[in-house]
Amino acid sequence: MTEKSYIIDDKEKNLFLLDRIAYVSEDLHDREMERIFGRCWIYVGHSSEIKNPGDFQSRYVAGRPVIFCRNQANEIKCYFNTCRHRGAVVCVERSGNKRNFRCVYHSWAYDLNGKLVGLPGEEAYFGEFNRDKLGLRSPARFDSYKDFWFLCLDPDAPSLNDYLAGAKEYIDLVVEQSPSGTMDIISGTQEYDIAGNWKLMVENSVDDYHLPSTHSTWLKYMMNSGVKIEMPKEGLVLPKSGKAIALGNGHLTTDNLNYRGRPVAAWIPIYGEKAKPQMAAIRQELEERLGPQRAERVANTNRNLVVFPNLVINDGSSVTVRTFYPSGAGNMHVTAWALGTVEEDQDARARRLDAFLTFYGPGGFATPDDVEALEMVQQGLKNWREDRWSEMSRGMGKPDDEQLNSDEHHLRTFWRRWNELMTEES
Repeated sequence: MTEKSYIIDDKEKNLFLLDRIAYVSEDLHDREMERIFGRCWIYVGHSSEIKNPGDFQSRYVAGRPVIFCRNQANEIKCYFNTCRHRGAVVCVERSGNKRNFRCVYHSWAYDLNGKLVGLPGEEAYFGEFNRDKLGLRSPARFDSYKDFWFLCLDPDAPSLNDYLAGAKEYIDLVVEQSPSGTMDIISGTQEYDIAGNWKLMVENSVDDYHLPSTHSTWLKYMMNSGVKIEMPKEGLVLPKSGKAIALGNGHLTTDNLNYRGRPVAAWIPIYGEKAKPQMAAIRQELEERLGPQRAERVANTNRNLVVFPNLVINDGSSVTVRTFYPSGAGNMHVTAWALGTVEEDQDARARRLDAFLTFYGPGGFATPDDVEALEMVQQGLKNWREDRWSEMSRGMGKPDDEQLNSDEHHLRTFWRRWNELMTEES
């Protein structure tokens, strides 16, 4: 059975419309959990969150409680956080270090390899009972790229490497900030809920069209701090206006020239004069290691990457890793981390964290504005029956390589893939 399309994608008329039922239908939310979160590769966590044997993080991924951990052999594992006995979660702590996980209901215990290693009164079980077959279940697929770990519930899905497609190039640009190619989750996690559909966060994360209006206070702050909000006229490694780029499999990115400073070697007055020599040394190391052109790319361009469906890596004034999961058609839970290089010292780490909190933090210039905007959209969508279609045609008709970051080419990329998965024959 083929479902109806939720988009009008008329390339002759340069018209792209989205049926607003996609934001409000609980039936579609249930179908998303099966067709999107049940089939795509979904981000679990970063290796640096579990540095030592026994370290673990428990969290919800694709609507399922999981344990993300490192075993005693230094291998990274992922298990469903569900006891094989009666189904209770076996790990109730959010993070820590353990040798095993013990269910609080009946004390069944599992080691870091997921093996059932203890249960009270085992002598009462007879017949075909076999503890070796009652270890914690694991996702069908679990793999990583550059220390970013993903799971997939579909055993027939393509490999993670194939799935990531062109997104790998942009992950590389993040990782190459580090001389050793090793990034580090900075201690601390942001979590918040938004009364809005999760797909609104995808749009918002790469929608540079909203920057001058929604974030005007931040732009004024930057200008008042001596930061020139304008592009250089010479030596451009990208067009003067940023790009919007489709990367395959629904992944997308913006790709912009930097003007707001970058902790990796792009100084602005906010960082203070004391930071100049250190940032010059970081830039020199980049050029020696990567060559002048690649160093300029890493040091002086910004990008917001979406790995379909719900991972965003913002590589701008800081590096932010963000995931968001639906808790119904009109609500989502957001988790965000700051990412830095393992080599940076206390001063460099402080600059990076300050930049993260100033823009992306819960009290920063961007996040509160964006949360309010998305919740206002969700409120307005209550009229979806009377006002059925969202307009997303901006930039349509231009060649793909001329699509700007303020166009909606990348939004259309996401929605085409979403629509394909949601309407394919079941």
